[in-house]
Amino acid sequence: MRMYDLIMKKRNGGNLSQEEIEYMIAEYTAGRIPDYQMSAMMMAIYFQGMSAQETTALTMAMAHSGDMMDLSDIEGVKVDKHSTGGVGDKTSIALTPMVAACGVKIAKMSGRGLGHTGGTIDKLESFEGFTTGITAGHFVRQVNEIGVSIMGQTADIAPADKKLYALRDVTATVDNMSLIASSIMSKKLASGADAIVLDVKTGSGAFMKSEKDSFALAKEMVTLGNMAGRKTIAVVSDMDQPLGRAVGNALEVEEAIATLRGEGPEDFTKLCMTLGTYMLIAGGVSSDEKDAEKRLQRVIEDGSALKKLAEFVQAQGGDAKAVYDTTLLPKASVIEEIVSVQSGYIEKIDCDEIGICSLILGGGRETKESEIDLSVGLILNKKVGDHVASGEPLAVIYANDRAKLTAAKERFLKAYHFADKPVQRAQLIKGIVRE
Repeated sequence: MRMYDLIMKKRNGGNLSQEEIEYMIAEYTAGRIPDYQMSAMMMAIYFQGMSAQETTALTMAMAHSGDMMDLSDIEGVKVDKHSTGGVGDKTSIALTPMVAACGVKIAKMSGRGLGHTGGTIDKLESFEGFTTGITAGHFVRQVNEIGVSIMGQTADIAPADKKLYALRDVTATVDNMSLIASSIMSKKLASGADAIVLDVKTGSGAFMKSEKDSFALAKEMVTLGNMAGRKTIAVVSDMDQPLGRAVGNALEVEEAIATLRGEGPEDFTKLCMTLGTYMLIAGGVSSDEKDAEKRLQRVIEDGSALKKLAEFVQAQGGDAKAVYDTTLLPKASVIEEIVSVQSGYIEKIDCDEIGICSLILGGGRETKESEIDLSVGLILNKKVGDHVASGEPLAVIYANDRAKLTAAKERFLKAYHFADKPVQRAQLIKGIVRE
């Protein structure tokens, strides 16, 4: 088998066989196929597309390119959750303890963020001492004992995806549905969960800007998960404006804690309840949406979800006192209001721009080597559909550097767009995709 022949076959619109895809991924991972040939293949796939069978074969080949996590020692159904990412997306921090408090086992792998704000791991490190650098044995034992653990993704999980994504990123071949779906699902399948609930974002702050593309990606990933024997459900949710009101690592943790107390923003709470509902159904704890919602509401009201977060933080070396006293989380030295320069109804927020404001303040990474300032960010007072008067605060900005604060504030004001008449708020949950 020659890579040259496979490139020509795909370039001419042919379908690659499972054996050909397995050969290509194994040889590329081992370093025996050079980047220039794989770049040519990625470009051929970008233009010619992949069939459902090809996409499944690619996903499974990448999943099996390294270690496959064995979670058989964890009792019961293991459920994982994945978000395609957005601005203010702190869902895992509130959602996983809610679901675990209801009796579903959460065995989750997460990564660090590269972009606007930190990833789930970065945000959790707002708890002093917290670490996701735990052994597989610790991971399994913790899930059995308290029902939830989040560990960092190891280099041995889907290494083919890591190599391919880095190549696609510099060859303008990221934006292909099959390649996106196989990248996400290969890591999820290698992580070993029995069921997967996906949060597919759509809008200006999401990777997929249109609802049509978001639903297509959701369907592709659900099909891949179910074909691999994992019960998979996707929720398509709005990301045309930041989720909740907090943007920035420790600020988002504080908002997640408020949500577990029943005091979170309406949109963020609704998303957690929706994703949690399908995680409880996938985990076999609830048979229908109504029962699942009742269970989730109960663990918030009786404090067991908040307690579960404290147990989880403590089990991974973090200061659990900060769950009950958020003044112990990292704090910025400069806090200022950003006031509106005009009156009207907020018609639109450039969601990505709000994320860039957090990045400017130091809340995200521009390169993998960048250090994150966990204390900085923004709290939005006004969102789409709200009325604001000139001079009224749009947001509160948290910074440790005056020059960065000024630059972020100027950018923030340009991200808000106004209308003279009332504006209809977008629907948060766009739809559910099942098998």
